[in-house]
Amino acid sequence: MLFTEELYSHVEKIWASYYEHPFVDELGSGKLDKEKFKYYMIQDYLYLLDYAKVFSLGAIKSDDEETMAKFSSLAEGTLHTEMSTHRKYMEKLGITKEEIENSKPALANLSYTHYMLAVSYSGGIIEIAVSVLACLWSYECIGRHLYEKYGLQDNFYKEWIESYISDEYHNLTLWLLELVNKYGEGIGIKRKEKLIEIFINTSRFEYLFWDMAYKIED
Repeated sequence: MLFTEELYSHVEKIWASYYEHPFVDELGSGKLDKEKFKYYMIQDYLYLLDYAKVFSLGAIKSDDEETMAKFSSLAEGTLHTEMSTHRKYMEKLGITKEEIENSKPALANLSYTHYMLAVSYSGGIIEIAVSVLACLWSYECIGRHLYEKYGLQDNFYKEWIESYISDEYHNLTLWLLELVNKYGEGIGIKRKEKLIEIFINTSRFEYLFWDMAYKIED
């Protein structure tokens, strides 16, 4: 069993709950209240700023040029490619630059990003990779689930779904999975247990993020 398969076996039920969450399901059906999505866009934009910092820490702690270059490209991709979808929706929703600058991350958002950064500062490449894996991997799974369930009909959120089922996004996810499997091979029991704990925690934070957005929590 690959290490990523072992990690997934510990969070399968948590990830299944994403698909049933009203925010995710209504996103796929196109019924999601735009005010909820607007709030999500602002919070996710703030989240991605710290998410990119985690990738940057991966570049700093890399031992080889290839891994360093890939983490650097992930940081750049987060700030440009992924955020480009956010910026398009921000324009559609009338979200201004000033509104973003004056917004503060909600408690669930702040707790999640601070947890990833703490893990990444104190750990090595494998800890950094596992800390960001739940977000990167689950978003592709959610995108594919929504596409298979609802397709890409005339849906205001169509571009959001398309961005996470694109070949470009899939290749990023695949690279990260391969990296986790590479560095996870042959690690000790105690370190493996800690990595499983990190993956469970970040998966739980993912659910809390969807819940926070649907309830518009501060």
